[in-house]
Amino acid sequence: MISRNPSCHILRFIVLCSLLGTSYESQLDRKLYIVYMGEKQHEDPNLVTAVHHDTLSSILGSKNAALESIVYSYKHGFSGFAAMLTESQKTKLADLDEVLHVTLSQKCQAHTTRSWDFLQLDIEHETELLQQSNWGDDSIIGIIDTGIIPEAECFNDKGYGPIPSRWKGKCVTGQNFNNITDCNRKLIGARWYAGGVDKYNIEEDYLSARGVNDHGTHTSSIAAGSFVFNASVHGLAIGQARGGAPRARIAMYKVLWGESGQGNDAAVLAAVDDAIHDGVDVISLSLGASTSFEGDASFTTLHAVINGISVVYSAGNTGSKPQSVANLAPWAITVAATNIDRSFPTYITLGNNQTLVGQGMYNGLEKDSMFEDIVFRDRYL
Repeated sequence: MISRNPSCHILRFIVLCSLLGTSYESQLDRKLYIVYMGEKQHEDPNLVTAVHHDTLSSILGSKNAALESIVYSYKHGFSGFAAMLTESQKTKLADLDEVLHVTLSQKCQAHTTRSWDFLQLDIEHETELLQQSNWGDDSIIGIIDTGIIPEAECFNDKGYGPIPSRWKGKCVTGQNFNNITDCNRKLIGARWYAGGVDKYNIEEDYLSARGVNDHGTHTSSIAAGSFVFNASVHGLAIGQARGGAPRARIAMYKVLWGESGQGNDAAVLAAVDDAIHDGVDVISLSLGASTSFEGDASFTTLHAVINGISVVYSAGNTGSKPQSVANLAPWAITVAATNIDRSFPTYITLGNNQTLVGQGMYNGLEKDSMFEDIVFRDRYL
């Protein structure tokens, strides 16, 4: 029998709106969480990922929901995954016996030819460390950063032998990046990770390992750039540029996007996981959060160290203030900036013949320079 009571229809309408509102709100409230499950229980990566899907399905109610929610599956160096979850779903996952830790994925961002001589890594004497290590030959350095410009001279593979046989990584084709022409015996690997990254940062970048931000190119050249002769900045400081291990191979893992170099922890962990699988010897991360935060996901790099990989972090960009150093994992090497033993003096002579000395990179010889000469207005009146 059809109810003729209007209050009954109103009640049904309110209940329906409440259910719809709850569902819609739960979608809006989803955030990217990292679910850490410790050591992987299977050697087959597909089985590890299947465990992740089953774990997530037990909370979300179906495998389809799990596949829609999951962003990354960590299956090589350790077990875990990143997924879009509500607060209540995150809490339920954290209560599972097989889950060790659940943390909110935090945003992270990107943090000279003379440097290695300044550090006394001398290229002249046979007794020096650089010669003893054969210039880093046969080593593979994984750079987790903003991508790379493969055409740079410091990534030329002239004189290099075959790629080390232990290398299991990939060079992935993407936007303005070709795995045949852009990778070589120097730049042997290239991947990118865009899951969970803000859309506007991706849209202003290349959807590939090529970086619109030069930070990754810079850090790669510092770590393992080949010899480049007559390098200079606007014709100043002419010399021989090289990386710390100029004969080492480079694998780029792009996790930071856009002009500002923005990313997230979940993508970084995916890159670390792949780097462990690929066979790198060193992982370099010049990135981190702008401030310290709870739930730092850097503990997963411990699995890289357990696998015999050295992990090197930058100390951050905050400056010489108390509690400003990021990336403090005790199993990693954290490197801070320092001074250097040279300067670029610029002399300015005033009208009273007083000369002031400052620092500058302008030599006055560039035709298309953005700088303009300083002149006295009265001279042309």
